[in-house]
Amino acid sequence: MLECARDALDRGACEDYALVVLDWCPLHFNGQQARKDRVTLAHRQDWGYDLLSALLLSDRQGASIAPLGLELRAADGVHSTRSDRVLEPLSRLDGLTPLINGVAGVLISMKRAPMKASLKPVYIIDAEADSVGHYRQWQQDGRLLLIRADLNRRVLEQGKERKLNQILGRMKDKGQLKAAGSVLYKGKMARQFVGETRVVLHRPGRQHRVIKGKRKRRDIPGPALPMRLIVSEIRDEKGKVLAKWLLLSNCPDSVCATTLAQWYYWRWRVESFHKLLKEAGQHIEQWQQETAAALARRLTLAAMAAVVVWQLARDDSPPAHDLRQLLVQLSGRQIKRTREARNFTEPALMAGLGILLPMLYLLEQYDPADLQRLAQRVFPQLLPGTMDSG
Repeated sequence: MLECARDALDRGACEDYALVVLDWCPLHFNGQQARKDRVTLAHRQDWGYDLLSALLLSDRQGASIAPLGLELRAADGVHSTRSDRVLEPLSRLDGLTPLINGVAGVLISMKRAPMKASLKPVYIIDAEADSVGHYRQWQQDGRLLLIRADLNRRVLEQGKERKLNQILGRMKDKGQLKAAGSVLYKGKMARQFVGETRVVLHRPGRQHRVIKGKRKRRDIPGPALPMRLIVSEIRDEKGKVLAKWLLLSNCPDSVCATTLAQWYYWRWRVESFHKLLKEAGQHIEQWQQETAAALARRLTLAAMAAVVVWQLARDDSPPAHDLRQLLVQLSGRQIKRTREARNFTEPALMAGLGILLPMLYLLEQYDPADLQRLAQRVFPQLLPGTMDSG
């Protein structure tokens, strides 16, 4: 997978920035008592493993390139692509830092071509990573961030303390959200509006820990941290707000607010990656591996299959077109036919690939004529008219 990412970067998949989206995905394995290394997920009756992915995207069009890191949290620790040994588990937020550091090292090792020497990673994370203490740590480490913030977060704006939702209301009242093009939202075209202002994170960070069964909170003061606040709203043709994101970023001013809003809009690609693992013929939550170590090894193979599907989806060559048609046919899925829509979907390609590869292996073991003859003898009506009586 890292070789695929390196080749894509050498071919110019990213222009100035490497977008790295980090997100968690719970893998539910309830009712399977043979698994002794599961952890609790949403509640005490919910058992399984917690997957953390770092997915590389293009800063040109948001295309998924390859995972740069996968981590599976289990009862015995974290099974990570960063290490051959099981790592000590950390809290969800604290666990982001070593993965971010690992991804940074991987990207540095990929800078073979001189033209990519200035490529900078931008880490895009959902609101679960909205933590002042971690912002300060990542800023100190020199990381570029784009993170969705909580509407109730208090910041300084123009010297006054305000909640972010108050700042949003004032910006809308003053007409500071400007039309920034169209985007696809839940299968329909919608308009995106973007605005920007400057804020300062001044409050102490809050560390939450469970020590000997008791929840404890500790305030950790730190220096004031200037940030860019990017407001993005998705509206329908009647002006109704379909979605809104308040984003905090320390990216340089050379990256305009509209670009940052577009980058965050592409964050859903990591959710599509997780969906490919959970569905599309992979169905990871139905795997029968009895340990997290075995599951993690198979997980990397499934992730590689996703990389192959992404490459095939972007390939414009005639052979790639023919192969996509074949995989869709093998998947048995119905594809919506419109002028604008593609004649395939990535889940259909993944499902078809899961059928094609065993077929190719089977054909290495048997001659097609032998397979036809065997089927005809056992099920005479299965393939009528395809074989001679002899």
